Amino acid sequence: MVLPPYATLGQRIWHYTFLVICGLIFFFLIAPILTIIPLSFNAENFFTFTPGMLALDGDAYSLRHYRDFFQNPDWQQALSNSVRIAPAATLISVGLGTLAAIGLSQGHVPFRRAIMVVLISPMIVPLIISAAGMYFFYSRVGLQGSYLGVVLAHAALGTPFVIITVTATLVGFDRSLTRAAANLGAGPVRTFFKVQMPLILPGVISGGLFAFITSFDEVVVVLFVGSAGQKTLPWQMFIGLREQISPTILAVATILVAVSILLLATVEILRRRSERLRGLSPA
Repeated sequence: MVLPPYATLGQRIWHYTFLVICGLIFFFLIAPILTIIPLSFNAENFFTFTPGMLALDGDAYSLRHYRDFFQNPDWQQALSNSVRIAPAATLISVGLGTLAAIGLSQGHVPFRRAIMVVLISPMIVPLIISAAGMYFFYSRVGLQGSYLGVVLAHAALGTPFVIITVTATLVGFDRSLTRAAANLGAGPVRTFFKVQMPLILPGVISGGLFAFITSFDEVVVVLFVGSAGQKTLPWQMFIGLREQISPTILAVATILVAVSILLLATVEILRRRSERLRGLSPA
């Protein structure tokens, strides 16, 4: 927000006050992360800053907790489970969410608003309620404690993100392009992959990234639906906090923060690309 040169004294005061308020809110949100990252390099098995760290002594910092993460079989098993579950859940979320968004974008579909509310309900309903419902349902159909059950549960949580992002992309979609393709003899499938999909692809990828982050960071549902064999990385962190306090958790948290920042930056790049493709922003 740029302050115009003709702004009054009151507008200038409010402008700088607003910036200070935004800065304080940003600091409040980012302060826990700024604390965790340096603590993950602590050379001691403490969750607090040692005198050497405060004095910026090089010997007080170490990568021992990161080495423990990559060498500990429990952490590596949890990482392997997360890497197996999250991509599979993301693929299901992207497929179902994209089809649902395209279908709900059609004007002739009855009860579109009601269907949309049902589909995005996993974002609205408290997670503990969704987890309990999935537990009772999966225990009856035989999916409790299986990889497939965890993947489907995470896919149900990630699908709403895909629906919302793809629906937002379809708002500026020019329907005359698909009609022109149909007039030139292209079938529905060819029209989708050659005309519609390239334009909504940034929204699809953005939704997929959100679904991946949701699955990779989720712990409540996997505690209800999964078993010890499907122990994911967040689950291992939860166990580490509850049973054995280890600073390795701080190293894992730092890695997850770095991955999340990278994915969110990718989402922002894709959002801007989508706006340029739809003509909503200058190239």
